[in-house]
Amino acid sequence: MKTGVGSKRLAAGWRLSAAAALLIGLVIVAVAGYSPVEFLSEMVQGIVGSERGIALTLRESTIYILSGVSVAVAFRAGIFNIGVHGQLIFGGIAAVMSILTLVPLFPETTVSGGVLVFVGLLVGVFVGGVYGALPGALKAYADANEIITTIMLNFIALGLGLFLLNGPFQGPEVQEARTASLPEYVGFPQFLFSSGSFSLVGLAIAVATVVAMYYLLTRTRVGYDMVTSGKQEAAAIYSGVRAKRTIVGTMTLSGMIAGLAGAVFGIMILEGFVNPNGITTYGFDAIAVSLLAANNPLGVIPAGVLFGGLTRGGSFIGITTDIPSQLVDGVIGLVVLFVAVPELFRMGARRWYDGGGDE
Repeated sequence: MKTGVGSKRLAAGWRLSAAAALLIGLVIVAVAGYSPVEFLSEMVQGIVGSERGIALTLRESTIYILSGVSVAVAFRAGIFNIGVHGQLIFGGIAAVMSILTLVPLFPETTVSGGVLVFVGLLVGVFVGGVYGALPGALKAYADANEIITTIMLNFIALGLGLFLLNGPFQGPEVQEARTASLPEYVGFPQFLFSSGSFSLVGLAIAVATVVAMYYLLTRTRVGYDMVTSGKQEAAAIYSGVRAKRTIVGTMTLSGMIAGLAGAVFGIMILEGFVNPNGITTYGFDAIAVSLLAANNPLGVIPAGVLFGGLTRGGSFIGITTDIPSQLVDGVIGLVVLFVAVPELFRMGARRWYDGGGDE
C-alpha cells in the first residue's frame, strides 16, 4: 500500500512540476516577443499531430527508454554510471560493423536480414557490457571514483569512435565520418507506421528490457545483491555477498543495456553509424530520464516518452516557426530541471546517509 501511495505522489509531483515549468516557459516565450499559444500548439502538433509525428516521437522515446533504464540499473544500485553515452556509441558502432562484415556471407533475403540484425544486437550488447565493466572493475578493485572514470571513458569513446569512422570503419566512397549504409533487407520489420526510421519492434525491445530489469531488481536475489553491494558494501560482504564482483556485474549489465540502445539506434534510425560527436546526447539525457523516473525501471517508460515528445516537439517548432532554437531548448530545459532535480537531491541525500551508516 505504501508503495502505491508513493507512486501516486510521485506521479502527481511530476505533473505539477512539468505544468509549472511549462507555464514559466510560456511566460518567457511571451516576454521574448513570441506567441506562447503558437509555441504550445506547434509543440502538440509536432508530437501527436500526424502519423509521422507520432512515429518520430516513439522513435526518440525508444532510445531514451533503453538508455534511461541503463542508467536506472546502476543508480538503483547506488553506482553513478555517467558513461552510458560512450557505451552506447561503442555498442552501436560494433553492432553495425559486425553486420557489414557478415553481409557478404549471407544471401539477400528477409530471413538473412533478421539473422544479421539479431547478431548485431548481440554484438552491441557484448561490447557495451565490456565497456561498462571497465569502470566497474576500477571502482571495485582500485577504489576509483566511477563518476570520473565513466566521464573520461565517454571522451575516449567520442574520440576513438571518430577516428575509427574516419579510418578503418569509413564506408567506401563516403566523404564524411560514417560507415557504409546497411543493406535494405537488414533492419527491423515495419508495422503500423510507414516511417522508415521507426519500427514497433525497436519499441518492443525497449519495453521488454524495462520489464526484465524491473523483475531482476525487485524480484530476484541477484537484484537484491546488486542494490546492497552498491549502497552498503560492508553489509553485503557480511551477509556473504561478493560485493566487488557484484559491483562489476552491475556496471556490466548497465553497459550491456546501453550497448543495446546503441545497436537499436544504429540499425533502426541511422541504418549505419555516423560521427558520434554529431548524434543526440542520449546517454547524458538518460541521466535526467532515470532521475525523472526515480530510478524505477517501470517509471523510465513514461519518462522516456516525455523526453521523446519534448525532443520531437522542439525539432518541429524549430522547423515551422521563427522561434529561436535556444528559446525552445530553454523551455525544455526548465521542464527537465523542475521534474528531475528534486530526485537528484533525494538520491544524493540517501547516498550520503548510506555512506555515513558504513562509518
